[in-house]
Amino acid sequence: MTTDPHPSSADVAYLGVDGIGRRFADGTLTSAGLVDTLLARIAALDDPSGAFGLRSIAAVADDARQVAAERDLERSRGEVRGPLHGVPVVVKDNIEVTGLPGAAGSTALAGRPASDAPLVTRLREAGAVVLASTNLSEWANIRSGRSTSGWSATGGLVANPWALDRSAGGSSSGSGAAVAAGLAPLAVGTETDGSIICPASLTGVVGLKPTVGTVPTAGVVPISASQDSPGPLGRTVADVAHLYAVLAGTDPVTHDGPAPRFVAATTWPTGHPPTDGLVAGVVADLRVAGESVVDREVARPGPGTLGDEFVVLLSELVDDLGTYLAARPGDGVRSLADVVAHEDAQADVELPWFGHELFVQALGTGGRAGEGYAPARARNLEWAVSTCLEPALDGADVLVAAAYGPAWKSDLVIGGHAGAVSSWVTTPAAVAGWPIMSVPVGLLHGLPVGLALVARPGEEAVLLTAAARVESLVAATGPPPRPRWRAPDRG
Repeated sequence: MTTDPHPSSADVAYLGVDGIGRRFADGTLTSAGLVDTLLARIAALDDPSGAFGLRSIAAVADDARQVAAERDLERSRGEVRGPLHGVPVVVKDNIEVTGLPGAAGSTALAGRPASDAPLVTRLREAGAVVLASTNLSEWANIRSGRSTSGWSATGGLVANPWALDRSAGGSSSGSGAAVAAGLAPLAVGTETDGSIICPASLTGVVGLKPTVGTVPTAGVVPISASQDSPGPLGRTVADVAHLYAVLAGTDPVTHDGPAPRFVAATTWPTGHPPTDGLVAGVVADLRVAGESVVDREVARPGPGTLGDEFVVLLSELVDDLGTYLAARPGDGVRSLADVVAHEDAQADVELPWFGHELFVQALGTGGRAGEGYAPARARNLEWAVSTCLEPALDGADVLVAAAYGPAWKSDLVIGGHAGAVSSWVTTPAAVAGWPIMSVPVGLLHGLPVGLALVARPGEEAVLLTAAARVESLVAATGPPPRPRWRAPDRG
């Protein structure tokens, strides 16, 4: 019995990259046919006026069908552009794509011309079909401490396909929800601190934030040059590896190296007993399977550490967003101060549920030239690398801990993240710019839980190998479940 609300398309919609490639090769599927199937699912499942109203898609690319037909014609002539030839991909709305908004969910950028970011050029050169842009937490969730993850003024609130009243995480909420719902096999998100890992964990997909600087950020609406990184989301580690190689411009990842050595962070529990018990069981199963796993106490961030990160992010935001806005073609906002003025003037649309107090605080930092920035960044980096991550990975390769617990209920009236269950794993990786992944490891009360994995900078191949071993272990218990599309309830 299927729980898919559009079962006639589910078989094709949930194919992975390799499965799509095989169907292309044997002639049982075309890129145009796949795109038509996915567009039908988007129309049925994502439309805010429909019964499910997922709201994960910001806009559909007008040329998606045309590009898919071109890829089919090329294939018929024996011409294959690259590893994603004919494969549909959706891209977060804070990444510029020709013909799509690239608005970061804000009316301040609505209608502003966008052109392909370098990472989108890489997708097209690899043969991908850019299907749509995805909704997100507006401005990648840097406006307010009271924000509701997944809400934007232009797209509304993204729902979680596992339970429609629960959060899809932030800020790459639409990317995670779209992949989980079978609206696209692959998505590109961005992360500054948790914005790929959180939606991947909450929607039950695989997400990777690469080492900062590995994937180009030109054409991406920025927060922080020291922490921002675009990255892939998919339903399997193999799919994420395919997309990562294209985004990073690297060779395909192979798993022929030595077995990675794991460290389990004993001092990073979530405090949610079911989540901590589930993750402890996965770690125990890794040991039983013969993996090298050691328990280790790992430094936790204190108020000073989190305060330093806050100063760094707000200071870099003023400079980096201002530079981006000033250079983007078209009329409109040119600085963060302009954005604040626009939102004040359009408060009924932009600020109905929460404010932009973090933008206002950012304007008061003075940017990188402000007296607080340099010492805060130095302290932050010293803690993340020298106090936390390097000692944690001494003699080992990959650090593991719970990513997030089950998705909390979205509440626009109360706002914030009350009920969110997470460990400390995203913060040190974010500050240091090291790569981090989330892999689904089970369900609690019908909601996904992810395991986070962190590796040293530039060691994405090691990280993906470790993630594949975790995935294989979990897969031994049965096929991966699909979203339940549970209606809102009182639980």
